[in-house]
Amino acid sequence: MTYPVLKQYLARLSGQDSTTTSIWLDPEGRAQGRFFNCTMTSAFQPVRELGQGGVVAYEGLARSVSAADQGLSLWKLLDHAASDDESIELDRLCRMLHAINFFRQEDNGSADLYLNVHDRLLSAVSSNHGYAFQRILDALDLPIGRIVLLLPPVTAQQGWLLNYVADNYRRNGFRFAVSAASPREGLHLLERVRPDVIRLDASSRVDEGAVLGLLEQARLAGARVVFKRVETQEALLALQRIGAASGQVLLAQGYLLDAPRTALAGYAALTRPTESAKA
Repeated sequence: MTYPVLKQYLARLSGQDSTTTSIWLDPEGRAQGRFFNCTMTSAFQPVRELGQGGVVAYEGLARSVSAADQGLSLWKLLDHAASDDESIELDRLCRMLHAINFFRQEDNGSADLYLNVHDRLLSAVSSNHGYAFQRILDALDLPIGRIVLLLPPVTAQQGWLLNYVADNYRRNGFRFAVSAASPREGLHLLERVRPDVIRLDASSRVDEGAVLGLLEQARLAGARVVFKRVETQEALLALQRIGAASGQVLLAQGYLLDAPRTALAGYAALTRPTESAKA
């Protein structure tokens, strides 16, 4: 491990149990936490270079811990039960767990860590978005430059809020990503909020010519385009055509390529998860 402060923190956690602290280590050394009565940990889904297999990033995902299942999404289980303040608490706990579980693993290489920002945070946090998480990273001496915050989609009426939040995160040293419903919206967001990453849904049929235009403008702006939800051969073939036409190495993420797992994939060859892993 190349992060001595984190190593010292994990050593202190190893002497704790789940009855005396909000974060502890399981027998395999993974950080776990509790929200309401649900025990949670981290899973990571790679973002890969199509055609090459290299991992450029991992998206951190919160999963429940249970002997009865493979881990369920915490947000799906708890979102409707939680208040705004509780959602903020859960969001921050998730990001801290993911950062610990990511950087403690030697296989993280030089990959980025993508962390979701829940949509309630955009309006529930009054000011200085990102400051609390920045303090946690500084306290653990973890590299903020390898964190990319995934901002949720917003409505047209919330455009001002996206600008405000994005500016806050940028001033606190974070890079951020936005999701676009179409290449046209991606171009609009690229110009308006200057994201570091634009995410497009590969499961939706898109105008391949428009995607090529977005890829070129993103390249000129120094931004990355990530195609998420690559889950069918049809989507993969479409991306291969776009990659060949653009001359760029496309970045992709989805169950056709990798299932989320607690251990990082490193630069291993692409694997196709089984149907049970996708459930």
